[in-house]
Amino acid sequence: MREGHEGTGPGAITPDGCAVEFYSRLPAGDEPDVIAAAAPAGARILELGSGVGRMTHALLERGFEVTAVDESAEMLERVRGARTICSPIEDLDLGERFDVVLLASFLVHAGDAEVRRGLLRTCVRHVAEGGCVLIQREGEDYHTNVPRERVDPSGFTVRIVSSEPVGDGVNSVRVEYEFPDAVWTHTFRARPLTREQFEEALEETGLRVDQYLTEDRTWVRAVPGASGERGA
Repeated sequence: MREGHEGTGPGAITPDGCAVEFYSRLPAGDEPDVIAAAAPAGARILELGSGVGRMTHALLERGFEVTAVDESAEMLERVRGARTICSPIEDLDLGERFDVVLLASFLVHAGDAEVRRGLLRTCVRHVAEGGCVLIQREGEDYHTNVPRERVDPSGFTVRIVSSEPVGDGVNSVRVEYEFPDAVWTHTFRARPLTREQFEEALEETGLRVDQYLTEDRTWVRAVPGASGERGA
């Protein structure tokens, strides 16, 4: 288990505290549409932190070729139709380059700054010339609008129970997922990043913001190169 990460509930729990069974139930939402709109048709996508294939399967249905990477073998057992690779993201070096590298699930907010750098370096290492990196950020009020809850249309409730500082700009976040027949909890460490801090983190590893893809700026297209005009 990664330091500061914990999960409870039925089934296997991954090293970062995620519950395999919960993610198997989680709907894809509109995230695949955001990705598809930003990626060239039929692109080769390297999905970092694919989990059980929640987005993988939706992207395959849209005609993309996906290589799914996750450090949990239990997660990857649920992936169908894609090439799968079991590895920590920060250690990955496939010797290949892809049209699109996908870093979703707020992974860029890793509490350990060196882990974040490793994640972003992996993105840079695998993106093709002329390609892009698609990154999902936390919402601006993710750590301040707590506690809060959301009832998903598919029938479960998500509660962000708390987000408490643990030092060095890092928060410990506790989330509950309640279904009619099961409850899972997830505790993890996350580092809030302002827009400026986020852009600096990218530039530190040789990326720059090309465009913010959503109005709330939670989805970002980045490209190699530490300078240049940033998206609005």
